[in-house]
This record gives sequence, structure tokens and C-alpha cells, in this order.
Amino acid sequence: MIFAAAVSAQQPNVPIENEWVRVVQAQNQPGQKSRLHKHDVNRVMVHLSPGVLRLAYEGKPARDVKFEAGAIRWDPAGGMHTSENTGSTAFRIVEVELKKPGAAVSWPALDPLKVAPRNYRVVFENKQVRVVRVRIPAKGAIPRHEHAANRVSVALTPARIQVTRDDGAKTEAVFAAGEARWGTPGVHAEQNLLDTPAELVMVELKSK
Repeated sequence: MIFAAAVSAQQPNVPIENEWVRVVQAQNQPGQKSRLHKHDVNRVMVHLSPGVLRLAYEGKPARDVKFEAGAIRWDPAGGMHTSENTGSTAFRIVEVELKKPGAAVSWPALDPLKVAPRNYRVVFENKQVRVVRVRIPAKGAIPRHEHAANRVSVALTPARIQVTRDDGAKTEAVFAAGEARWGTPGVHAEQNLLDTPAELVMVELKSK
């Protein structure tokens, strides 16, 4: 399986949940403030729109986190706090909650960063994840490459990508902007079928 998504009827804002991750699509209105809470796991935050988030941890001064559309942020597990949208516009975030610790990964010879370095760029990497920004030009193609880890892909733009496996089978992965999909290890080539560039964020999991 290359990409998959399963939206729960009970939790439509949780498009993916499995033993590795829980993915949450959050939207915050101006002035919206959370209750006091904490996050028990580390998270990767993919910001779909610009905004300002005020974080107030117990016993610490409040601080404002400003972000642009397309920004990607590491958010470690932490203590009790509130969060508040102090900007003038609503913003959307895709939150990738990491359920498992990381393990050593041996990236293969056909790793996409080696095969297509102009299209794949590491944003950050740590013990749990490698986070990669992907850009495929209009009608552009990515040659045969191998994904060695499970991953969550978040589309920053609409995307329509033709995936060609080693056996010649072709499938299409169609993303709406902001959509998150689950991907598993595999070898394939890709073709952007749109007349506009496709941009995605790929959160590769180092957990087994």
C-alpha cells in the first residue's frame, strides 16, 4: 500500500490513527483558548495557514509562537498549559502525534533524497522522525525511488500524483490541500499530473 486514509465517522478531525501515530486536523478561531491540558507524546506540527499561538505553561511566562503557511514545527511532550489564537484570523494545523520511540534506520541507495535531491529536502531530523518537504514541478516526474519507513504525507497544495510500481501497475493519489495520508515502505516512480506544482510534507517514522 502506498497511500491510505481512513476517516472515523466518530472523529472526522482524526483522519489517521494506528499503532504508530494519531493525526489530528485542528482549526482555531481568533480568540479561541483551550482548557488547561498537556501532551504526553511528541508531535510534528504542519501549519496550513499563518497565525499566532500564545502558549502559557504553568509556572512560566506566556510566549507567542508565530508561523507562516507551510511552516513545520517540532513540539515536544510537555507540562500543563493553555493555547490561544491571539491573531485576527483562523488557522489550521495538522498535528502528527508520535506513539512510539525511534529506532535506527538505514536509508537505502534509492532513498528519495539521494535520487531526487532537488525535489526532496530535509526540514529536520531527530531520533523519532525525518521530516521532508517535497516539491514536484508541474507535470514533473520523480524517478524510481524507495521509501524505507512508514510515513504521514500532508499536502500543502492540491495534488494528483500517478504512482508506478516496479510491476508496472499504476495508481493515482489525489490530495486536497491539507489532507493527510498514511504511506508504507515501497519502491515506485511518481508523476505530477497537474499543471501546477505539488508540495507535500512527509513525516517519516523511525519507529518499528
